[in-house]
Amino acid sequence: MADQWKHQIRLYLTDAMSETARRDERAEAIKPINDVLARHHATMKSQFDAFADYVREAERNGPDAYPLYEWTKETIADPEKKAKHMRAFAIQVDGEVLYDKEVADALEADLQPLLSAALITRISRHDSNPANAVPVPEKFRKT
Repeated sequence: MADQWKHQIRLYLTDAMSETARRDERAEAIKPINDVLARHHATMKSQFDAFADYVREAERNGPDAYPLYEWTKETIADPEKKAKHMRAFAIQVDGEVLYDKEVADALEADLQPLLSAALITRISRHDSNPANAVPVPEKFRKT
């Protein structure tokens, strides 16, 4: 039976490499990552930047339509969480944030050799199964 959930691969970079990647997505220092991503029609974006974009969009359009606005805004304002999310990069494949298991498997396999290159400190996989989602803290739940 095919996996019913979609998947996402995330990379965790060193502080120096994450700053480089956020500043210049074509930097020579991250070329090994970009070469793998190109083979998979993929791109990466820091979680912090994605969260900040979400907050800006919510503020531009009115936060009522953005259920995670308050939580996301608080997250990016917290220095520890900010540092954590600046090192984490979500991989999009063909412009999609979630993709089939087979796509995630191939991407992850091609990224694994870069763990020893002092470039990627960790690779994680996330899926769309609601049971695996981070629960929204009580204070941010809309009733």
